[in-house]
Amino acid sequence: MIAGKDAPTFGEAKNSWLTGTAAWNFVAISQWILGIRAEHGGLRVDPVVPVDWGDFKVTRRFRGARYNIAVRKSKGAVGRVARLTVDGREIVGNLVPLPTRPGQSFDVEAFVQ
Repeated sequence: MIAGKDAPTFGEAKNSWLTGTAAWNFVAISQWILGIRAEHGGLRVDPVVPVDWGDFKVTRRFRGARYNIAVRKSKGAVGRVARLTVDGREIVGNLVPLPTRPGQSFDVEAFVQ
């Protein structure tokens, strides 16, 4: 909101708290709903999406690598990642390891139950 001509502080912006809203929404959605977040040891894939959502795909760049992430989720599933594969190989947990060389690309599949 900008104060109107009849206000004692004409032209002054009144909602300075709005400046970070878009950035915080991006963080909340990408890291805590879609569950794709950077950690020291790798890229965590831990979606917490609404029950009526199905599959989705995300491309994420992290530490010089490209991660093509496909989340497989049947509508109605309410759980978390039950299985994670990286380039077709199953890994333990939901932390995708760091790249070993610049420009590396990973195909990640996360299966939610």
